Amino acid sequence: MFASQIATTERQIAVTRRDDVIAAKPAALPVRVYAVEGAGKGHALVMHLHGGTFNDGSLASGEAVATILARAGAVVVSVDYPLAPEHRFPDVLEAVFGGLLALYKTRGRWVSKSAPLYVAGEEAGGNLAAALAMMARDRQGPPLAGQILLSPMLDSCVGTYSLREASAGPVGCRWADGWHDYLGSPDKAAHPYAAPLGASRLSGLAPALLITAEDDPMRDECASYACRLQEAGVAVSHHVQSAPSNWPGAYAEAPEEGSCLCLACDHVSQFFISTAPS
Repeated sequence: MFASQIATTERQIAVTRRDDVIAAKPAALPVRVYAVEGAGKGHALVMHLHGGTFNDGSLASGEAVATILARAGAVVVSVDYPLAPEHRFPDVLEAVFGGLLALYKTRGRWVSKSAPLYVAGEEAGGNLAAALAMMARDRQGPPLAGQILLSPMLDSCVGTYSLREASAGPVGCRWADGWHDYLGSPDKAAHPYAAPLGASRLSGLAPALLITAEDDPMRDECASYACRLQEAGVAVSHHVQSAPSNWPGAYAEAPEEGSCLCLACDHVSQFFISTAPS
């Protein structure tokens, strides 16, 4: 079985990283690959999409999350995807879907030809990961073992209670500005790939792990999406960390023992175990 090889007491095990490129279509994508020493056939393969608000974020800002995914039992390929407003929906999504296809076809290069494939992301990257799961379902592949969504941006209305608690709103807020830059025009928000929480058909998606926190601005839309996925018959694991957690700022912090990211690492490890092919 493909399962985590890392015990909770060994969270500080070193993770190596190297820069590479996915030969995707329509364009090659720069990536950073994370793995623990000796990662091989017993590990999952994860495409990771860094956080931000569609118009910011980088491989460097995604390092902490990519590290905990690797420590949970995966070889992680973190993608330097194009940013808005220079690149908008659906072009950004098509670019990362091309990367996902290329990653699946060449998975023997990264782990093994039989490795289960996952998509993962935080904030805007969580949006893209959720949309990739829909595209993989609708386009009959590549087959996904699961989707890992950390504080995903799923609702372009930016009007939830948890966002208002964060002193955010439709004007002068980085999340609203990010949505505007990504979509370009309000009508695009009606597309399920753009704003997954508004999708009318969620059945048939890969199992989902959703992680947020009591003081996370994305808490409410994450909870709503978890409920809708469950109602559609999708296997869901939903975890809400206790406050204070410093989420989503915690994504930029090193995953030290006892931190929110270390707790998330435990959730991801269990998710790999529960969704691994037998």
